[in-house]
Amino acid sequence: MEYDVHIIGGGLAGSEAAWQLARRGVKVRLSEMRGGGDMTPAHQGTGLAELVCSNSFRSDDHEKNAVGLLHHEMRALDSLVMQVAAKAQVPAGSALAVDRDAFSAEVEAALAAQPTLTVVRERIHALPDAGLTIVATGPLTSGALADSIAAATGAQSLAFFDAIAPIVHRDSIDMDTCWMAARWDKNSDSSLALGGDGKDYINCPMTREQYAAFHQGLLDGEKTEFREWETNTPYFEGCMPIEVMAARGLETLRFGPMKPVGLDNPHWATEEHPTGRWPYAVVQLRQDNKLGTLWNMVGFQTKLKHAEQVRLFRTIPGLENAEFARLGGLHRNTFLNSPVLLDRQLRLKSAPHIRFAGQITGCEGYVESAAVGLLTGLMSAAELAGTPWTPPPPTTALGALLSHITGDAVAETYQPMNVNFGLFPPVDEAVKKKQRKEAYTERAKAELATWLN
Repeated sequence: MEYDVHIIGGGLAGSEAAWQLARRGVKVRLSEMRGGGDMTPAHQGTGLAELVCSNSFRSDDHEKNAVGLLHHEMRALDSLVMQVAAKAQVPAGSALAVDRDAFSAEVEAALAAQPTLTVVRERIHALPDAGLTIVATGPLTSGALADSIAAATGAQSLAFFDAIAPIVHRDSIDMDTCWMAARWDKNSDSSLALGGDGKDYINCPMTREQYAAFHQGLLDGEKTEFREWETNTPYFEGCMPIEVMAARGLETLRFGPMKPVGLDNPHWATEEHPTGRWPYAVVQLRQDNKLGTLWNMVGFQTKLKHAEQVRLFRTIPGLENAEFARLGGLHRNTFLNSPVLLDRQLRLKSAPHIRFAGQITGCEGYVESAAVGLLTGLMSAAELAGTPWTPPPPTTALGALLSHITGDAVAETYQPMNVNFGLFPPVDEAVKKKQRKEAYTERAKAELATWLN
């Protein structure tokens, strides 16, 4: 098929861009190397929009949360990722989490139904010399294409490490030791709507002595060895390996992923404390598929070797007989110094027929990646139609993210970033601190509505 736009990469960003274009009647060729005999170090299968790390799109609260606001804005723009996430949703408190296999299958089916879209399983070795192109190859861009990008930009890409958390089979968890609960017993509306009881997390309790031993095990455990060219690559703070966090101090994990507050252990109930008492530390697991058979160890992304993971994680109370559907892993992610290399429409300044989308631009997170893909789809559609492109206001989540990537960030220290209110223009100083998040979201919604009209 002849095509108007060539999209390279069938992850979240590429799939969203393809959807936005195809829904407008644009002829699209979507090239994805997985399924054509190639794989990446992180992917497990060949499905489009495969979620390789967590199964969570994070908070769905759009009243006072930046990523929840981004969900809201993407829904207003007919986002495929948001539509499919609703179909594949699993209970996760106030977060939006999905059955990852169902999610990928639904995305692929939706794209296959678009008559102007062709998905081709092929590896692209170099940037095309002409024709509208969206590069959405993500942080694991293949070597030859990465070399081609480096040659076109005249500068080396930056890089960081990203780590994957293990997944445990539900029937191997000892529920006589663990218990189901949400922090502070806050039942989630999403869980109740899906037929659950609102108690979305499995909680594994630890005493002070158990925690100390586990902490030491993280420090002593055998880690993945780095290649010479990887040794100076920084971690992304939002996806820090559990053992790297542990190395920052004995109490660090108790104020992070193993925080026990608001989690009364009913197995420790006494006459004096009938609802139980807080453990010293807690390991939480979040549902990973609709069947509820797979559970993700929250915050336990790791670079421990596989045998060490099995040994150490089975010392966690309730996981003594844990069976792992997937163990944690580590991969090197690459991204562009976008504030220098890309213009305000995400086009490569040295080759403006090429746009970049998703994590390769330096945004971080599933939602942010899909959002940037959505924007490139809209930009490319406008360019083909010969109509001016007006970016979303910087007071919106989409606009703030776009502004950060394309010029507001300091190029010398540019690092991957999740959407957050620190990227937005400040609200009026007269607004009280406790009300500022609501003020950001109210302003964003009003200005998005104006922009859409």
